[in-house]
Amino acid sequence: MSGEGERGGFGRGGDRGRGGRGRGRGRGRGGDRGDRDGEVWTPVTKLGRLVKDGRITSIEEIFLYSIPIKEAEIVDHFIGAKLNDEVMRIMPVQKQSSAGQRTRFKAFVAVGDGSGHIGLGVKCSGEVANAIRGAITIAKLNIVPIRRGFWGRKSGLPHTVPTKVKGKCGSVRVRLIPAPRGTGLVSSPVGKKILNFAGVTDCYTSASGHTRTTGNFIKAMFFALRKTYSYLTPDLWKDTPLLAAPYQEHTDFLAKTAVTAGAKGKTY
Repeated sequence: MSGEGERGGFGRGGDRGRGGRGRGRGRGRGGDRGDRDGEVWTPVTKLGRLVKDGRITSIEEIFLYSIPIKEAEIVDHFIGAKLNDEVMRIMPVQKQSSAGQRTRFKAFVAVGDGSGHIGLGVKCSGEVANAIRGAITIAKLNIVPIRRGFWGRKSGLPHTVPTKVKGKCGSVRVRLIPAPRGTGLVSSPVGKKILNFAGVTDCYTSASGHTRTTGNFIKAMFFALRKTYSYLTPDLWKDTPLLAAPYQEHTDFLAKTAVTAGAKGKTY
């Protein structure tokens, strides 16, 4: 087996069997790496069948009813053309076994469309390429909406976080603070990438703890951005009439297209 070619190009001395030790300098690419070579998508969940049939027209409708996304193709269907991904970090992890040390590779991948949607995926595998591929899929499944707001005058498009938000992971604490238009992103290079994926253009950041642990820092930043929808400002206090959930509205369609699988005859 060749060293670098089959390990995603991250190897340094691939014939030593270590598979490469990337330092997170992945290049942002389009969402076509998770395409599974252009295969025709056959949905296996209720949500997937509704999306493919066109009965759910936007990903915001999924978020509105808090429906869990179990298929990455659902995200590709709505925002796949605008979705970019980047490898934030690849690190080797070891496990002691009876045969010696077992080395695998852990990949952190962020995906986002720059318009208020971001996802973070973490995957461990014996091969770097497999870890990256799995992390991209997990990141799509973990995609969340990001609310953006204004600092001062509410003119133009939203450009910063709506309120001060905090996120934590391990010993790392990250705080995002709204900033005036034109300030830019006051953060580390890794933090700037995450905020760019979320579509935030102006923001102050404050971090404490062992921020050199890139994985925990990325997770803390992601958790902070995810909290932007957990606090409702007065402009969101108005009553929002909720209609029937998609599963309830399209019960007849789901019953006709139900798929029975498995030894116990479970219906999906």
